[in-house]
Amino acid sequence: MIKIYTDGSCLGNPGNGGWAAIIIDDNKKIQIKGSKKDTTNNQMELLAPIKALKKIPKGSNVQIFTDSNYVKSGITEWIHNWKKNGWKTANKQPVKNKELWSELDNLTNVFKIKWSWVKAHSTNTLNNEVDLIAREAANS
Repeated sequence: MIKIYTDGSCLGNPGNGGWAAIIIDDNKKIQIKGSKKDTTNNQMELLAPIKALKKIPKGSNVQIFTDSNYVKSGITEWIHNWKKNGWKTANKQPVKNKELWSELDNLTNVFKIKWSWVKAHSTNTLNNEVDLIAREAANS
């Protein structure tokens, strides 16, 4: 199973953002990162798993670790009702970041993914490492 740790960071919200992922496959560790101007933290949190999934073979078994309840709950729970309700929230408002959610949803259909939430800024070494990379990317 491929393990992926993801994180996003934003200096200001909106502001300069960064995303990062650590991909562990057969004990090989790959780091990827990127940055974007005038973005939000949630957009960076979503971009990290999207970019990571694009780097691995389709059909892979994957476990994604995120400290973002927004990402984990959104992709595993909320998205079903959003799609059923024409990409509207329970309050009948348009879903924010719909393009990113749609892209992540499409990617989840070509992998077997287990989503795992980890506590931010805690004892998980790889989560702390990916957080640092995302913050550095936002600063670049």
